[in-house]
This record gives sequence, structure tokens and C-alpha cells, in this order.
Amino acid sequence: MVAEASARAKGNGHGNVILGRYELGKLLGHGTFAKVYHARNVHTGESVAIKVIDKERVLKSGLVGHIKREIAILRRVRHPFIVQLFEVMATKAKIYFVMEYVRGGELFSKVAKGRLKEDTARRYFQQLISAVGFCHARGVFHRDLKPENLLLDDKGDLKVSDFGLSAVSDQLRQDGLFHTFCGTPAYVAPELLSKKGYDGAKVDIWSCGVILFVLMAGYLPFYDQNMMAMYRKIYNGEFRCPRWFSSDLTKLISRLLDTNPSTRITISEIMENRWFKKGFRHVRFYVENDQVHSLDNIDDDSSPPPQPQDDASDSGCESDSSVASCPATVSSFSERRKLGLPRPASLNAFDIISFSSGFDLSGLFEERGEQTRFLSGEPIPNIISKFEEIAKGVSFNVRKKDCKVSLEGTREGEKGPLTIAAEIFELTPSLWVVEVKKKAGDRGEYEEFCNKELKPGLRHLVYGSHT
Repeated sequence: MVAEASARAKGNGHGNVILGRYELGKLLGHGTFAKVYHARNVHTGESVAIKVIDKERVLKSGLVGHIKREIAILRRVRHPFIVQLFEVMATKAKIYFVMEYVRGGELFSKVAKGRLKEDTARRYFQQLISAVGFCHARGVFHRDLKPENLLLDDKGDLKVSDFGLSAVSDQLRQDGLFHTFCGTPAYVAPELLSKKGYDGAKVDIWSCGVILFVLMAGYLPFYDQNMMAMYRKIYNGEFRCPRWFSSDLTKLISRLLDTNPSTRITISEIMENRWFKKGFRHVRFYVENDQVHSLDNIDDDSSPPPQPQDDASDSGCESDSSVASCPATVSSFSERRKLGLPRPASLNAFDIISFSSGFDLSGLFEERGEQTRFLSGEPIPNIISKFEEIAKGVSFNVRKKDCKVSLEGTREGEKGPLTIAAEIFELTPSLWVVEVKKKAGDRGEYEEFCNKELKPGLRHLVYGSHT
């Protein structure tokens, strides 16, 4: 298959390099409509996995919408414990998903050798729940969670993969439920068998319960060679925990595998469970240029984390973000340069013209949808301190680097928490342009925050406001 792929690529004049960017390697796996290859970025040498989808087969099967939805979902759920989608490319015949290459293989392979130690199983389950809870907060429901779809990276961390059967809240019917039967038989929730509609979050939680049982027991809670007999056991909740399960674990499993979805445990309740909480740490991260970066080691590092650079970047945290240091006493660029700190980027003539029509630099806020700019003559540390003060007043987290500030809300939504980035540009040696952008979250929430918090809080910093 690799030779076949190489031959096709050579036909396009690129040897075995796809679109001049990725060199195809060995075949990792395949399905009905796609093949997955190991590949190498020819510019950086980075290993990636590339999912190659046959356009003609997708069109004939009427799955164009399905592919588009999968792309949208993968872009929405960027998280340390979810396989990342880096980019999507296409030719006339193929679609290429360029994804994170996870070296450790499937969790299933680990379990196939026997049951795991309790602390190991707990750690994987904690990471799974962190990822699943993140998805649910963004209106994404996996619907096919199983050990075969859970990969392990070279650090031993879990990565949820294969969102091909996932659904989003936009697909709910008028009754607020999903109705498509999907999933792997041994992991499906009993409500799917009744064919009356189901809650996507509750179905995922049931699957997580089956996974936890398998990790700890080494076998499935519901199994029979006869498919109908297995479904009957699932529907009736007929299973028994082995004697080596602790009482706390047995209680948690019984809540996870509750056949009544309305009383089944929720994600928030799982996170408060005594067995689950042992050694649990909320994952902390941010997203820059479509890549997930951990904040776990920031507190021990003197260098601040990179700041997201483009509008496509979202920022997300499950708990407090890291607060990196920014000099509060340096007020002149000459002093800044002595300390080796970078100078803020200067605006060019086109930026100045676009900043205010007619060269009217009167200090008024200039709005552009999800972006606001204003002029200020205040020292840079004063401007940054004011952003911090505003963030503290509304319980937002703050990240800083040089002349950039990121304010990050903690309230989850389908588009993630509201995240606002501010950057200070030099216009003259004593006059700055402050640019404020929405990086993630709901636009209505952003506009409300600007009108109620940002503008009133920053107004005294605006150039000319004192005259």
C-alpha cells in the first residue's frame, strides 16, 4: 500500500512527498474509506500520522457532511489528552488529515496482556474523564469510546482518538436527544438498545465505565458469544465486580454502569468521587497556532509561555492558568533593552492609516467586530497592570509575555472559555497602540465583557482622555 501511495505521489511530480510537505512512510492501519500512514514533515523532520481519505468513495457514500463534521469536531476539541489535528489538505482525488503521531500504540494492547495496577488504571481513567468532560463542555459526544480508540504517547499519557462517529449538539432532535445507533457492541449503553433516543453525554459516561472495568478486571463486564444474549445483559445491567475491586471502586463502577441514564453519575460527580480524586490534577494548557502546550511545568520555569499569535487559536484551561512574570517597574525602552527584553512590534504606515480613517488619532476606541484598538501614552507596565486588575475583578486568569496579555475566563461553553488577547505596539517612543482581540469564546459574551468591563476600566488610559 505504501508503494501504491508513493506511485500516486510520484505521478504528481513529488516523489513520495504529499504536496511537497510530508513524506509518506509505513501503513499504520486502514478502514473502509481511509488509510492511515506514518509520515515525516520534510521541513521540520517531525513525525505525523496522515489519514488519507478517498474522495470518490466518500462522495458515492454520501459522507461529505460526515467528513466536514469530523474536521470541525477535531478543531473544536484541542486538548492534551486528545489526538491533535494539525491541518487538512486535499487534491482532486484525496483528502489528507495531518494528525499527531502517537507512538505508544493502543491502550487495548496493554490491557490484552492482563489487568492493570489500580494506580495505573486510575491515571488513565482520570485522563479519559478530563478529555471527555472537555468534549462535552464543547457540545461534542464521542459515541465510540473503547480501549482500541485510546492511544498512549511516549510519555505514557492517554490520547483519545477516532472521532468518526462523534456527534455535536447541533444534531440533536427536537426532543433534545440523539437517535443514531452507533458504537461498539460491548461498550454501548442500554438506552441505545431501546432505540428511543439518548443523551450523548450519558452514553459516553457508560462507555467510560466499561473501560474502567476492563482496565481493572482484564475482561469485559458484559460478554457473551451470542450477541443478543450480551445485549440482554447490558440492558439489564447484569455484571459482577471481581473480589480485588476496592469498595470505593465498586461503588464508582455501579454509578457508571447504572442502566438508568437519569441517575447515572455525571462528569462533575465523577471528579468529586473519592476513588477518582486520589492523585488527580487538573490539566493546564493553552493552544498556540493550533497546537496544544502544557502549562504543568511553567511554575518551575523562569521563562514565560508563548502567547497565542493568530485568530484561529483558542486557549483553554480546566483550572487556573499559569501567571508568567512581566517586569512591572520597567517604563522605558532603553531600560527594557538593557534587560534584554524584546521591543514591541512597530506598526507600519498601512497599520496607522487603517487604525483611524483620516489620520484622526484622537484616542477614541476603534472597533472592528471582534477586535478593538486604542491609543495610550501611559507607561506599558501601567497598561498591563490595568488588564490584570480587570481580570481579577471578574475572576479571569492572566498570562503575560513581554507586551502581550491574555485574559482567560473559566466558564466553559461550546466555543470554550472566553479568551481575550491584548498586545501593545509602538507608534512613537511615547505613544502606544493597544490592540484587543477575542481569541476564543462566544462573540456576544465578548461584546458584553468589552462594554461592561474593558472599556470602562481602560478609558482613563486612552490618549487624550484627560484633556
